[in-house]
Amino acid sequence: VQLQASGGGLVEAGGSLRLSCEGSGVTFRGYDVGWFRQAPGKEREFVVVNQKSGGDSYCADSVKGRMTIWRDDAWNTVYLQMNDLKPEDTAVYYCGRYASGNYYYGTSYDYWGQGIQVTVSS
Repeated sequence: VQLQASGGGLVEAGGSLRLSCEGSGVTFRGYDVGWFRQAPGKEREFVVVNQKSGGDSYCADSVKGRMTIWRDDAWNTVYLQMNDLKPEDTAVYYCGRYASGNYYYGTSYDYWGQGIQVTVSS
């Protein structure tokens, strides 16, 4: 049972990256899924969530207009497209499957990916 994230790396400011998160033994179908991130010395913070069955997406103000989440339930995979990246986007990014409660709290998610590093140079 795991969520396997991929696609991170080093990029210059203004560049783009796409993260993927594939569930193995954990289904995304019928569940909301989201991304969080944790910068050095900071707490894990909410980035974006996508509701199940073609529902809406909600994102943090800090990434609005720059980051987009979408999913492919047939492949049990959720994606995060990150554009116009800034040095302050540097963090370890985590995908999570939402269980219940407030979207903004990590405790509302029952399964997490292993985290993937995104580094944006200035």
